[in-house]
Amino acid sequence: MAKRPVKIMETILRDAHQSQAATRMRITDMLPVADKLDKIGYYALEAWGGATFDSCIRFLDEDPWERLITLRKAIPNTKLQMLLRGQNLLGYRHYSDDVVKAFVDLTVKNGIDVLRIFDALNDINNLQTAIEATKEAKEKYGRGAVEAALSYTTGPVYDNSYYVNKAKELKAMGADIICIKDMANLLKPYAAYDLVSALKDAVDLPIHIHTHNTAGIGDMTNLKAIEAGADIVDTALSPLGNGTSQPATESLVATLQGTDYDTGIDLKKLNELTVYFRTVAERLKKDGVLSEKVLKVDVNALIYQVPGGMLSNLINQLKEQGKSEKLEEVLSEVPNVRADLGYPPLVTPSSQIVGTQAVLNVIMGERYKMVTKETKGIARGEYGRLPVEPNPEAIKKILGDEKPIKYSPHDLPPELDKLRTELGKYYEKDEDVLTYALFPQVSMPFFQKRYAKHHGVDTAIFDKEGIHPV
Repeated sequence: MAKRPVKIMETILRDAHQSQAATRMRITDMLPVADKLDKIGYYALEAWGGATFDSCIRFLDEDPWERLITLRKAIPNTKLQMLLRGQNLLGYRHYSDDVVKAFVDLTVKNGIDVLRIFDALNDINNLQTAIEATKEAKEKYGRGAVEAALSYTTGPVYDNSYYVNKAKELKAMGADIICIKDMANLLKPYAAYDLVSALKDAVDLPIHIHTHNTAGIGDMTNLKAIEAGADIVDTALSPLGNGTSQPATESLVATLQGTDYDTGIDLKKLNELTVYFRTVAERLKKDGVLSEKVLKVDVNALIYQVPGGMLSNLINQLKEQGKSEKLEEVLSEVPNVRADLGYPPLVTPSSQIVGTQAVLNVIMGERYKMVTKETKGIARGEYGRLPVEPNPEAIKKILGDEKPIKYSPHDLPPELDKLRTELGKYYEKDEDVLTYALFPQVSMPFFQKRYAKHHGVDTAIFDKEGIHPV
């Protein structure tokens, strides 16, 4: 067998702390070892996207764009990768095409090399603009690879042919890499072998595996995927690895040493990073955002298909309602809601929609007695085409006399000019408009504080002004 070194994407700067520590790692935690990270020999570092954007402005008082620019300067030689939710970008609704194009352009301009683009419903239509914009940005800036992701789940229609057909569509649309995005650690080892084999036969593109270790099978899934031909896998340095995060980097590197899949990464150099990030993990524990619970194997991930982040949201929602004892009942209700809504993969934003509705069904004692606007939205078709025809009785109860719609996000009117006008005097750079577009309520206090600092005024003046309406 010819040597086929496996490439490693390290998630310590993004998904690792998002999965385990509520995305609370600061740029000051990253910069002291940026040079060492850059010299390890990783294929890429996942450093942006997902919930990092929200967390920066909501909790950390950081400008996420400045974080990206700073990391790009500190890590000049290793690719930086991000996670992008297609037409949702990094927010929780569909944005107009002009907003998506502007966001992607500035993302690549400011330093991202690879964009992992996915849709919660695997609706290819919702990926089109982001993929096209990435291709245009690559022409402009000389970087910007499209890693098109398949949100992995199980249920009706989700066999290998489903994913193969989606991969072929994505290749035709311009994908440079195909990612199997297994957000809930549902992809079992032998299923991974079969799926990767099928994809390698069907599309002549690199295959990238993203899984977690929530159910304790992530390492085995990665290994079988590698044996089947996977080119790249995601791992996280052990201080924030395993559990709801990705399988540990050190373990996989050691496993593959001396084989045809040897990563070429030096374990001694890797250990220097491990030692450093242990101190970061300890600080996150002291801050109360990293719990030992996220490191435990949870077989519920396989039974209820609930990703780690979704599980923590459910626990918090029930705690706020004083109904923590209802957790098992809610977990049992999640598959019912998912089936009623056409079996969407459980990933942002569909995971939040399904999870919150399951909580309401249990607390109210009646299914769909109270319905969120997001549940109505997904039932109406506002998030795209559902993978399976939904339960008509449930849809009737959710929507009442409303009718499902045929909807495309590309029909949304342009938003950029309106958003720039709303931002008004707080505008300092084009990136601010995108931040405001994604998180208008959260970003305005951030911009007001920055304005006060730059203009030497007291933030109390904003109490009367309030926050701009959305």
